[in-house]
Amino acid sequence: MELTLLGTGGPEGLPLPDCPCASCALAVGAGARAATAVMVDGVVLIDLTPGVALAAARAGQSLGALRLMLLSHPHDGPAVEIPAGLPAPARVPDGQRLPLITGHRVEAVATDAPGTGYAVESPDGLRALYLPPGCAPAGLAETHPEPYDLVLLDVVGRPDALARLRAAGAVASTTDVVAVHIGHSAPPQPELGRRLAALGARAVPDGTTLVAGDYQSVPDVPRRTLVLGGARSGKSAEAERRMSAYPEVVYVATGGTREGDADWARRVAEHRERRPAGWRTEETLDLVPLLADGSGPPLLIDCLGLWLTHVMDAAGAWDDEAWRDGAGREVRRRTEELTLAWRTTRRTVVAVSNEVGSGVVPAHASGRRFRDELGRLNASVAAESEHVLHFVAGLPQLLR
Repeated sequence: MELTLLGTGGPEGLPLPDCPCASCALAVGAGARAATAVMVDGVVLIDLTPGVALAAARAGQSLGALRLMLLSHPHDGPAVEIPAGLPAPARVPDGQRLPLITGHRVEAVATDAPGTGYAVESPDGLRALYLPPGCAPAGLAETHPEPYDLVLLDVVGRPDALARLRAAGAVASTTDVVAVHIGHSAPPQPELGRRLAALGARAVPDGTTLVAGDYQSVPDVPRRTLVLGGARSGKSAEAERRMSAYPEVVYVATGGTREGDADWARRVAEHRERRPAGWRTEETLDLVPLLADGSGPPLLIDCLGLWLTHVMDAAGAWDDEAWRDGAGREVRRRTEELTLAWRTTRRTVVAVSNEVGSGVVPAHASGRRFRDELGRLNASVAAESEHVLHFVAGLPQLLR
């Protein structure tokens, strides 16, 4: 089964007319995208968009053999002309199945926002799923009969839709997940490709023909990722984004509580509010048992700097005499224990840590001690990580 993407952009395309944003300014060449429309084996067209006949011709396709033209979401823009000789476009009620004379079968899939998804099965049994912009599937059974071969959805806007599909067994490691409905809120390439790869998805240019069932070389999601950065650099947002397509996540908060500190309480509350409802939060410093539990869902640890602060508190390591009398050895023992657990874990895990000491020498010995120990901890964990990122002003630098 071949699916030709006549467009891969949001409903208004990319770039938006007269939009001055950076994403639109950089959407040139292969980065420019027409509104998403998909043709399946030349017989089914999903979403009628402006200039669809010309887009098909550019992709080397003809609309002459179309048997069915489907609409997946409300169209709020100007009226779209229907090319002569094509079947009238239609929306199919949720759950309804349409068999075609070509042997294809189409099923309307319910979504959680205005729109209709479509599952298409080829005569030889290959299956593809298309979801409209801003939509996730609704009412999926806990156990899906078998995974789709190909899924097209709004990965950038609704990564949780991918999480739902994975939870239901509709997306497996063999499923080719391709992002569509890419609008100007998405980052330009190569950042778009990096973010999608972290979710196990990819993007392709307009006019690409996908073959359902073909193996695609999408980078494997790394087991261990370390995200470094300074204050408000975007490191926590990156860690959360990397986990957004997993159906279950354990968010390990190492900050604890600070009695009487209203600002700290506000920061913790903001963190909790932006986590997906399906995530479980554990406020703990005992990271080793979590890393050792190979059967659990993915972990997000935020952050190692706060973990080290508590370790030094417990050891009395801020005091110079205590440091010399054994507190230093205890801190090193705890960090070595954590590094070993990180090295041997079988769980998917993303950890956040701070980068400190870039040129400024703390005035006090305790500050210099913390700077040095955090630098050693970061280096040790990075050495045992498949993927290491450093964030500056919200932009990633790939270190490994």
